[in-house]
Amino acid sequence: MTLRVAKSMDLQLDIETEATHHANLPVLLKFYDVVYKTKPEKERFIENTKVEGKTILKGVSGIVQPGEILAMLGPSGSGKTTLLTALGGRLGGKLSGNITYNGKTFSNAMKRLTGFVTQDDVLYPHLTVTETLIFTALLRLPSSRFTKEEKIMQAKIVIDQLGLTECKDSMIGGPCLRGVSGGERKRVSIGQEMLINPSLLLLDEPTSGLDSTTAQKIVSTLSELASDGEKTIVMTIHQPSSRIYYLFHKVLLLSEGNLMYFGMGSEAVKYFSSIDYAPSMDMNPSDFLLDLANGIYTGQPNEDHTLNKKKLISSYKEHFSDTIEPMFHEKCDFDKNEGRFEDEKSFGSWPTSWWQQFFLLLRRDVKERRHQSFSCILIFEVIAAAIITGLVWYKSDISHLQDQLGLLYNMINFWFAFPLYRAIFTFPQERPMLEKERSSAMYRLSSYLMAKSVADLPIELVLPTAYLIITYWMTGLKVNAVNFLCTLSTVLLHVLVAQGVGLAIGAIVMDMKSVTTLAAIIMLIFMLSAGYFVQHLPKFIAWLKYISPSYYTYLLLIGSQYKSSETYPCSNNNGECSVAEFPMIRTQMVLDMKEQAMAALALVIMLIGYRIVAYIALLRIGVTKSKA
Repeated sequence: MTLRVAKSMDLQLDIETEATHHANLPVLLKFYDVVYKTKPEKERFIENTKVEGKTILKGVSGIVQPGEILAMLGPSGSGKTTLLTALGGRLGGKLSGNITYNGKTFSNAMKRLTGFVTQDDVLYPHLTVTETLIFTALLRLPSSRFTKEEKIMQAKIVIDQLGLTECKDSMIGGPCLRGVSGGERKRVSIGQEMLINPSLLLLDEPTSGLDSTTAQKIVSTLSELASDGEKTIVMTIHQPSSRIYYLFHKVLLLSEGNLMYFGMGSEAVKYFSSIDYAPSMDMNPSDFLLDLANGIYTGQPNEDHTLNKKKLISSYKEHFSDTIEPMFHEKCDFDKNEGRFEDEKSFGSWPTSWWQQFFLLLRRDVKERRHQSFSCILIFEVIAAAIITGLVWYKSDISHLQDQLGLLYNMINFWFAFPLYRAIFTFPQERPMLEKERSSAMYRLSSYLMAKSVADLPIELVLPTAYLIITYWMTGLKVNAVNFLCTLSTVLLHVLVAQGVGLAIGAIVMDMKSVTTLAAIIMLIFMLSAGYFVQHLPKFIAWLKYISPSYYTYLLLIGSQYKSSETYPCSNNNGECSVAEFPMIRTQMVLDMKEQAMAALALVIMLIGYRIVAYIALLRIGVTKSKA
């Protein structure tokens, strides 16, 4: 018992020492007259009047000091999430007004001190709680200030702080996988942001979908984090219980983007009572405030909700118009920190090097996808396809040249569709995670894309090899090591190009339904232009074969099996005809060595080129689009 207590005290001492050693600068957050307008989807004119975007925020102001929790209340669509996103420096578009952090505008240095917890818990379902937090720590904490051991220790400290010790070895889980509870999942999301010991912590609906007891625990944990006076916490919350409401230091009430109240949470009901909007009974203050934000006061059927809202908005402006601007410009104790942010160069462009990011993302991908790589169903599919192909073309030698060409063409189609349809869903499925992590400047896009490509290499290379080992020796292709290796290397190169095509399509479309249709159309175009069905394409579409990986792969596969000096049985020339004169081969001139080299070079260019296309398409992802 004594030993256990001693260990507990030592752990607590380590936590306090570590937190003190890596403490960040407290942040005073001020925002004044913030206005945000959305861009119209399409520029339209109605009766010579230009249709402009919708105004989401209409002059919202407030101030939050370190050690305080600001809760932003309001009905759905009132602009809470938009304001929170603006405060986190993640909102583009027509944003005006003043938002300052210790008197300075948002910068990369401030980005490193800001934690942002989204409403949806975007987590990898097959990673454990510990793995999730450790990978986040290794990626987000700067290597210039932390060793690997210190990063892992920081993850363990956060696990202890947030009460996740009992579930630390449990998988996160998801819709189809049993994992930790909703409250524990939310604490993991908060823990990911707590790892950087943020001075400013922003949370979007942290209690959404949780029961009142679990919600109380999460807000109580946040209250404890703020109590040290080092952290500024801002959250949106829809309808908190009275127990949760009284944990907030300040409250901001929004209605259709208009500010109805900003001030101490304990003074909100008193303020509305002073303007003749007193509650008629004892009730939860948040329920009362939300009713007012919706224009509901008496609850009578004939009540004019729009008129009530206009009165409340104008009343607030009358009472506080003279105090809001002076409050924004007033110098507080924390303004002495103005200009004392660490120089942005000390943070570096990224928290870790390119190679560190690549290897960490690669390890994370392998761990996350270990459940699906080489699964029994996948192996069965490939082996079954190989056996069926082998049986259909069993012992089909050169005397059946047309059949053998059909076999090679079938290989091309199978090993284009298989990797293509595995790759097209990669980015559409991971878009929420990519947006979240890119918004936090966690890693470079190039390291992410490269890790994704390399993580798939084992399955993309081993399965085609197994397929070809079975099929090659059953179908009567040349029983020669050189010919087999040439065929295998061509198929593997084709698989990697097909994977690149799938990644590019997925990155461009980013829609699970549309991407399937587009992939089918592109695959059909590549198949038809490969030269098996049609050797003489019309001139106006002949160029299609030059962008088709199937065309170049078909040339290489034919070259890997036949030489211009070979013959095959035919009805002319005493029963022997030159392979080079076979109509399909003669038209393509595939046995020419120069043509073979050009085909191989074209596939290598496509291998790189389609991934560059995917990279360019993914560049647009990184700034989270707000929702009202």
